[in-house]
Amino acid sequence: MSESGESGGAGPDQSRPDVGGPGSGGKVSGQRLSGLRNPEAAVRGVGAAALGAQGVGLLLAIVPLRVLGAGGNTGTAIVVSLAVLSFVVAGLLRHRWAWWAGGALPLAAIGCGFVVHLSLAVLGVLFGLVWLYVLRVRATVLARR
Repeated sequence: MSESGESGGAGPDQSRPDVGGPGSGGKVSGQRLSGLRNPEAAVRGVGAAALGAQGVGLLLAIVPLRVLGAGGNTGTAIVVSLAVLSFVVAGLLRHRWAWWAGGALPLAAIGCGFVVHLSLAVLGVLFGLVWLYVLRVRATVLARR
């Protein structure tokens, strides 16, 4: 140890307000810091990525649905509409209502799956589970502000 009591950087830096003392795990006043500079933007990015993946997944489902003869042109139009809505809502996640709309899209895919083809409902269930995970991440990250 040096004369000033420093351990040469091996311990936590107690002069920084964002890092607590020994055993605090980086907590300040009972909360753990996420390490994100802008948690809202980070969460929006996760939500936009999930909705973008949903849109791409729906677009990739068009050819197999056409091969199966499911829904014809109307079924294709429904799937394309859901994909476009996914991309639009991904860009609007800065608004609070868009998070609800993002949750409604997998439900719409499930509902359309009973009209077009059951595989579309399965795709809706999968993306619904992904959206539930995104909402859980959002709640966790934003609760630590």
